Parts: sequence; C-alpha cells; structure tokens
Amino acid sequence: MNRDRLIHEYNPGWKSDFNNIKATLLSALSGLNVEIEHVGSTSVPGLAAKPIIDIDIVYDAPDDFNAIKDRLAGIGYFYNGDQGIPGREAFKRNNDAKKRPFLDGIRHHLYACQADAAELKRHILFRDFLRENERARKEYRALKLRLAEKTGQDKAAYALLKEERAREFILSIVARAEKKKAAK
Repeated sequence: MNRDRLIHEYNPGWKSDFNNIKATLLSALSGLNVEIEHVGSTSVPGLAAKPIIDIDIVYDAPDDFNAIKDRLAGIGYFYNGDQGIPGREAFKRNNDAKKRPFLDGIRHHLYACQADAAELKRHILFRDFLRENERARKEYRALKLRLAEKTGQDKAAYALLKEERAREFILSIVARAEKKKAAK
C-alpha cells in the first residue's frame, strides 16, 4: 500500500478500529442515552476510503448535548462547532490532553447528532445503501479514486473537488435510499 495515496483500498481493520474507539466513548458516556454509529466510507466493506474513521454519537434529548460535551472534554476532546453543517456537532482531540491509545492512535472524526438530525439521516441512508448495493459502491469508489488522481493526492484540493463533483452522486444515492425505505 502506498502511504502517499489519499484513498486507500478497504481495510477490514477499520471495523475493529471503530469498535475500539466506540468502547472508549461508551465508557466515557456511561449513563447517557446514546448510540454510536460508524459512518462514512470506512464503514462500508469493500469501499476505498481515506483511512479516517467517521463516528456519529447519536442522542435523543437536546438537553443531553451539554452532558456529552462535558464527558468528551473529560477524555480530551474539545467542541468545534457545527462547521457549517447544522445538526452535526464536531469534536476534535485536544493535543494537550492525556494520551489515550485508541483515541490518539486511530485517525477519526467525531460528531454528535441529535437522533432526528437531517445530517445523521443522510449519513445512515448513504452508508446502508452502499453496503447493500455493489454497483453504487463500485461507482463511488471509482469516483473517489478519479478525484484523488485529478488533485494529485492533495487532501485540501480533493475535499473541495469532492464537494463539487460527488455531491450530485451522494444526493442521488440518498434519494434512492429514501425511496427504497418508503417502499418497505
């Protein structure tokens, strides 16, 4: 595997990486009514991805957010706002925090989403559709690899181009997933 490549072939270890982080988070959030979802490309077996685990902490009551924020601060995260995406609150690792093997040893993005948030719904619909649909998964994989090549494996350029070029694909998958779910 070429470490200079932005997009890596699927790694089955991503699932255990997620589970290790999840266990640490659940311990810190003990007593709170939360679920923890593995979302993003690393959550889809067979899909190439940037080797970064995307995680959504799902909570029901709006009042729970402050407790989540406080507990995450206790294990070395700081709240970083919604980063322009309503309904998805971002958390980052605090470099000054006590180092924790899974939290600091595994690259990940951490978000908290209220259970009825549109962004959470999109994450789950997109993930589940790609897990079930090999053709869509292959198409998305090819799109991501093309974009990475076109940007010379530059992370920032890739993110901008992906937002522009992959948006239509992602929205079409979410629409298909919603239609499929409504038909059940």
